[in-house]
Amino acid sequence: MHLKHLSLTNFRRLTRLDVELPRKTIVLVGGNAQGKTSVLEAVYFLAAFTSVQTHVDRQIVNFDEAQNPLAVTRLVADYQSNRAKQHLEVRLILEPTGVNGQRLRKEILQNGVKKQASEVMGNFNAVIFVPQMSQIIEGAPDERRRYLNLALAQTVPSYARTLSEYHHVLTQRNALLKALNERGGDTKQLKVWDETLAQLGAQIILWRIHAVQEIERFASNIHHELTRGTEWLRLAYEPAYDPLPKPEMQLGLKLDTPIDRSALKLDEIQKGFLERLNSIRYEEISRGVTTIGPHRDDLRFIINKADVSDYGSRGQMRTTLLALKLAEVEWMHERTGEWPVILLDEVMAELDTNRRADLLKYVSKSEQVLFTTTDLSLFTPEFVEQAEIWDVSGGFVRPRNSP
Repeated sequence: MHLKHLSLTNFRRLTRLDVELPRKTIVLVGGNAQGKTSVLEAVYFLAAFTSVQTHVDRQIVNFDEAQNPLAVTRLVADYQSNRAKQHLEVRLILEPTGVNGQRLRKEILQNGVKKQASEVMGNFNAVIFVPQMSQIIEGAPDERRRYLNLALAQTVPSYARTLSEYHHVLTQRNALLKALNERGGDTKQLKVWDETLAQLGAQIILWRIHAVQEIERFASNIHHELTRGTEWLRLAYEPAYDPLPKPEMQLGLKLDTPIDRSALKLDEIQKGFLERLNSIRYEEISRGVTTIGPHRDDLRFIINKADVSDYGSRGQMRTTLLALKLAEVEWMHERTGEWPVILLDEVMAELDTNRRADLLKYVSKSEQVLFTTTDLSLFTPEFVEQAEIWDVSGGFVRPRNSP
């Protein structure tokens, strides 16, 4: 995967950016709050169609532009994928609505044709590492689900569409559960929603089972190398509906006990999910909400049998996150046959000398890597000599070797 050209209009503080990108490592150098991270955020937005910095898309519209009744942010990219040239454009349009109101409309064009995000995801792939991503490990379960969803949506065809359909059905089912709780009625109305939820949910669960297992294979080896053989990392997928039958009289397995669900079949998961929904129907009606399913899954990180979020040091959390993101790169390459664009925000400042050398070794085989830094001396002279250096100041980006 090679991003060849990037054009931004009114993205964060980058009012206008139009650059050609070489097929090599690029280092964006500048002080804090100058726009370096915004460049990385924009590239990732073209892959995931959501921001890694915020859950609210309108926040990425340039502040001054957003004061206008009609505001437009544009991201345009030309990239090479599987020997084919592709053109991608995203428009975020803030338009007037009601009295002194605005609504955001998102348009996506692939090679000039308007499409839904779920149709385009996976055509351009990127993996991003920013300091805030520590929330994947120490934050709430929804942060880990978001990580899984963004990785899978780029790599597994139909995942984004299936997930969107699942959440639509979930919303309808929850509304019915609430209505049954407040006003009563025929509980058989749930049947059609239960069947659809189980069908879509089972597919998501199966995809997550295999993805976590595959990512863990890479993450465990990378983490073992990063810790010089002193620690072993394991990823523990915790589905809210666990399709793996538990032995009778067993309350549950400990978190440090590996569980292999890879042999489960789609129809097994779907059948079990539906049966479970039927068995807790009246409990869910009394609560007015769906209590099991992929929307409540979790993912845990275990080092030497201890949960990193509970017992890990800051250094262990940083190393775990780095191993996870590098594993994501390897996994995407294995699944798609192409290296994703790698985006690393101030990561060198978070690492000691050995970890910096390890990181540079791992990313060197990728086609295109973008770093940001406030201090170029964190990189070796040999690395700087081979890289493209861009200076970023006041929202302007300038290649250092340009006239």
